Amino acid sequence: MDLGLKDNVVIVTGGAKGIGEGITRLLAKEGAIPVIIGRNEKDNLALIKEIGRGFQVTAELSNPDACKAAIDKVLQQYNKIDGVINNAGINDGVSLEHGNYKDFMQSLHNNVVHYYMVVQAALPALKKSKGSIVNISSKVAETGQGGTSGYAAANGGRNALTREWAVELLKYGIRVNAVIVAECYTPLYDKWIKTLENPEETLKKITDRIPLEKRMTTAEEIANMTIFLLSKKSSHTTGQLIHVDGGYVHLDRAALS
Repeated sequence: MDLGLKDNVVIVTGGAKGIGEGITRLLAKEGAIPVIIGRNEKDNLALIKEIGRGFQVTAELSNPDACKAAIDKVLQQYNKIDGVINNAGINDGVSLEHGNYKDFMQSLHNNVVHYYMVVQAALPALKKSKGSIVNISSKVAETGQGGTSGYAAANGGRNALTREWAVELLKYGIRVNAVIVAECYTPLYDKWIKTLENPEETLKKITDRIPLEKRMTTAEEIANMTIFLLSKKSSHTTGQLIHVDGGYVHLDRAALS
């Protein structure tokens, strides 16, 4: 499907690996100009070289000042921004029982504060382009997980900001939606599962709880929905939290087993 994104400048935070990589690849395939903002310059450049188009800005997004500086570099390069996909983050395991104030606040900076800072910096350009915003979020905000208060709080914030921004930006014609991820197999997920005592057994238990086809969601499937929501093919959709999760959050897994 031609989503009408040819030569659109679209920012993807954390766009070099995992879900972000899937999104970046699909943007390039659709003829858009993906702009990766992330901390690892080598990874950023390698993906841009492989897909043959795009731009990268190396930035530590947990630093609020770096968020604005990154957007300034994008505008210096292209003088426009047509879309923002907030994706960067990590389930960092800052728990209630064993966490502390410093780590909790750092988790919020790692996972939701930069969503706000990047969009705020890009907003004047988005007003001009009547662009759109997609926030990648996690089922943890709705289901809980245990041992990850910082990440859960951040994702609750992502969902709330999606609804809040959709209201605030109506007058500019800027649409804001979120894609909610449950169990998606990425390099980070693979790294985490391998730290467990019985990784293969644990992975099977997880996939057996996913109602549709008993399998993980792919990064490509997340990308497909993200790019659709970004595009004008979803021109009357805003303020929505779209679950791409094989029914994980909302279907009764016990009844379907």
